[in-house]
Amino acid sequence: MRKEYSYTPTGVCSRRINIVLNDDVIESVEFVGGCSGNTQGVAKLAAGRSVDEVVEILAGTRCGGRPTSCPDQLARALLNAKNA
Repeated sequence: MRKEYSYTPTGVCSRRINIVLNDDVIESVEFVGGCSGNTQGVAKLAAGRSVDEVVEILAGTRCGGRPTSCPDQLARALLNAKNA
């Protein structure tokens, strides 16, 4: 089942993360704001993978001295989308 989800991240430069899931597979990810090259790269790497696989890889990633990062926020967004 195809599902679109929007998440507002905290503690990072990105202002929103838009996700499209097809069952448990990530169809697409779009970051609004943030470091364009990095967020585009993360989005491309996530596409076609399962939610659980991407969460396992990205959860806990830090950005400099921050306790979170755009990849970590994507992992949180995916968990929220999966449980919505």
